[in-house]
Amino acid sequence: MTEVFFRYLHFIGIMSLSATLVAQHLIISTEVSKEQFKKIAFLDIIYIISLILTFIGGLSLWLWVGKDASFYSTNWVFHLKLSMFVLVYLLSIYPTRFFLRNKKSLGDTVKMPKIIIMLFRMQLLLVFIMPFLGALIAKGL
Repeated sequence: MTEVFFRYLHFIGIMSLSATLVAQHLIISTEVSKEQFKKIAFLDIIYIISLILTFIGGLSLWLWVGKDASFYSTNWVFHLKLSMFVLVYLLSIYPTRFFLRNKKSLGDTVKMPKIIIMLFRMQLLLVFIMPFLGALIAKGL
């Protein structure tokens, strides 16, 4: 039952991670209203929580429940997937800091740096590749 719980936690984390990234990407543009900015910043908080849930679920499946840790530890595809997850996290730091710094800006609109939009797109690409890698790992490749 513990394994089922952590698999579900991992799954919920992945789905909410994907959903928040897509939602942020749909709202974001080079210039957003104060209202849109608040939505993007709120979604970013949910995104961080989703990253944490995904990490806790995945780490638990790797080290404590489910298949033996050596199954994952010796698999190069798993290491690629784990590296991509760390990269997704690293790519999210700059946008999160930008949202925190500009949360109380006085203007009616907020200019969004193009790098923020590009970082969202890069994260989306990586997040949508990772389930494919998960399927390869499950097949034993």
